[in-house]
Amino acid sequence: MSERSAPSVATIEPRSGSWSEVHPSAGYRVVLLSAGDDAATRAARDAVARWATEEGADLRTVDADEDAVTGIVAAIDLQPDLIVSASSELVEALTLVTASHLDQQFLILGGEVPEPTENVTSVSWTGGAFRGEGLGASSPYDASTFTAERVVDAVRLGVAAILSGLTGYVYRLD
Repeated sequence: MSERSAPSVATIEPRSGSWSEVHPSAGYRVVLLSAGDDAATRAARDAVARWATEEGADLRTVDADEDAVTGIVAAIDLQPDLIVSASSELVEALTLVTASHLDQQFLILGGEVPEPTENVTSVSWTGGAFRGEGLGASSPYDASTFTAERVVDAVRLGVAAILSGLTGYVYRLD
């Protein structure tokens, strides 16, 4: 991996479907990290599982309901190629942990860390851009925007960006 300086906080709005031809290798190791059982989290978990099945990815899950930081560390300990966060409840804990694990790639669906490092890629959309309590977002959080198709697109876009080395950015789907 070549060294590069971390990107400044930037939002990229890719052309719709521009990520559709980028796929991981069979057996790509992914950990789905989630907390809570709200509708948005369930939709995100289902979408990641669907994507993993379609792509032949090796999917493991870590439930971080008890303690977010402990859950994140457990996911890191599995040494996956990618950790996908499917819960807005984890954004603040990810902010604390990800900068200390720069060799681990993270994908946040429907949320953003306030100061991303090059190992944290986010995909957000109108209604799905949670940044943590009191930090504001580009639009109010709306769990109903976590539709199956949107979240599968978010996973595909995020993984394509990571596989292409375009990490550390916020990608916007709308």
